[in-house]
Formats: sequence, C-alpha cells, structure tokens
Amino acid sequence: MRVLIIQHSDLIPPTNLERPSWDKVNAPWETEYDVATNLPKIGYDVEVLGIQDDIRPLRSALYEHKPHAVFNLLEEFKGEAIFDQNVVSYLELFGVPYTGSNPKGLILARDKSLSKKIMNYHKIKTAKFQVFPRNQPNRKVTLKTFPAIVKCLNEEASLGLSQASVVKTPEQLKERVQFVHRNFNTDAIAEQFIRGQEYFVGVLGNYRLTALPVWALNFEDAKDPESQFYSTNAKFNEKYRERYGIETGKADISERLEERLQKVAKKTYKALNLSGYARIDLRVDADENIYVIEANPNPDISEEDDFAISALAAGIKYPELLDKLVKLGRQWSPTDPGGAV
Repeated sequence: MRVLIIQHSDLIPPTNLERPSWDKVNAPWETEYDVATNLPKIGYDVEVLGIQDDIRPLRSALYEHKPHAVFNLLEEFKGEAIFDQNVVSYLELFGVPYTGSNPKGLILARDKSLSKKIMNYHKIKTAKFQVFPRNQPNRKVTLKTFPAIVKCLNEEASLGLSQASVVKTPEQLKERVQFVHRNFNTDAIAEQFIRGQEYFVGVLGNYRLTALPVWALNFEDAKDPESQFYSTNAKFNEKYRERYGIETGKADISERLEERLQKVAKKTYKALNLSGYARIDLRVDADENIYVIEANPNPDISEEDDFAISALAAGIKYPELLDKLVKLGRQWSPTDPGGAV
C-alpha cells in the first residue's frame, strides 16, 4: 500500500540516523522520523512530501504517486493553524483517504470558544470563558470567575502560556489579552482557572471509539501542584521540568475515576465530530468534578510521546498504532457518515 506522508518542509528528518543516536530535545522532526521509518517496517511503500505555503506540490504528488492514503503530519499551512482543515478538505475533494481528523472536527476543536459552546450544549462540564477578538481590544470584561487563564483562541502546543497567563483581576486580564493580541496576532480567550490535577485521554476511532489509559501530568516538586498547568516551559524547557519534577505517566487513580474520565473524553470526541485520533485534556478538582480543558485533534504521535506510550500501555505497539491510524483514515468517508468504524 502506497502512503504519502505530508509534513512541513523544514521538518524532513535526516535519513542516515538510528533513533537512539540523536537528542530528542534538538530533533524537532522526531515525529516525522518515527512515522517515516516505522511505516515501511510494516509493509507500507512510503513517499515523503514537504509542504509550507504552496498546495501545488501536493496536487502533483497525488497524481504522480497515486497514494492509497495520505499520512497527515501538517499542523498548519502558510503559517496559520486554522488552515490545516483546508488541506484535508483538499484531499477529500481528490477522494484520497488521510489519517487524523476530518475538516469539521478540526474546525470545531481548534476554536476553543466554539468547542466550549458545543460542550455546554451536550452538558459536558467546561470552564466559564470570554472571548476577546483582536478587532475589539477594549471589550468589557464580563467574566466573573477569578483566577482566570488567558490563552490564544486558535493556537495549540501551549503557545504563549506561562505563569503570567493566570490573572486575578479584570485589569490583569485585559493586560494579558493585549499581550496575546500583540505578540501572537490572534484572538484571545480568558477561561476560569480550574485548580486540580490535569489528565490526558487518547481516543482512537471514527464511530466506534477506544479510549486509551488515562495519563496524568504531575508536578512532583511544586509547592502547590493543583495550581500548575502545561505551560510552554512545562512542556519544552528541560531545566524547568527538572526544577518542578514534571512528569507524565499512567494515572494512579481509582478504576471508577478512570472510567469517568474515559467516558467524558469519548463524549467530547463525538460532540466535536472528531475522527481518526485525538487527545482530550481534562482537569479534576478537589470534589472530583471533571472539566474538559480542550480537545486536541491530530496530537503528537512520536514514539516517545504520551499518546503512543499510553497506547503501548493498552497493548498497542507503535507500528501497530500507525497501522491503525492509516486504516481508520481509509475507513472514514465524508459522504457516508454511518459507514465507517
């Protein structure tokens, strides 16, 4: 089976390396390397295409290689995260299956405001919020619940998130909103900050869903772990991670709580019309109330990232996981919403 991997042009990895020989921190193409080297091991004929801001190379590759499926590793197009759904829409017009979420799911999940409105409709508990568009910089603060956390509305990977993102007054909130507008050129969203433990749940499937084991974000050396969250430093700064003892791993929780978290994750996945695979981020407060923070379609699937490791904990080895993603993509049909599994 021919698979075309599409990814960012500047993330095409070297082909002469063995995985243990390179430093994960200095290898931004880690996921791209893992996918490109593991798919051939399970029988796929792989072609790699780098894309940045021109769609024409993709059109040519579809005609020349005639792939049976496209493995989608793009997170943006022309530098815009909100354009990723347009690329998979393009693939659908060509009738070519692809891995990961469908366009509708990407649109609904990427917009944190829209996704929260849908979750509220489906009675999925989520934080109270207010949106601050760039073209309305002086919008009145109506959010009454503090502390609050200010984020980019459509960006992911914790872009712009730091301890300064948590604000305690309307004045601080407006200052942070202006910071987001100015530095990231995007709308901002302010949410009620939920004190508690943060969890991740990976979900696989189109209509019949599999929830992976619940994963926990732990701050072992923080004075107040329940006030911590996955900031940019918490994700990517190794010295910061060591200082606060930041680790992720299988959640040490009761079977009942795990089942509740998985149930909420699958309900969120369905409500947002996701397909393929996604990671649902949640927080649990002191009274075991579960809040969905956000849904992340097409999360990182490098072999050593949380999604793949949680799949391994469920008995799914990495090559098998990639195989499942390709098969789920081939089973998805935008014109037959009841026909996929």
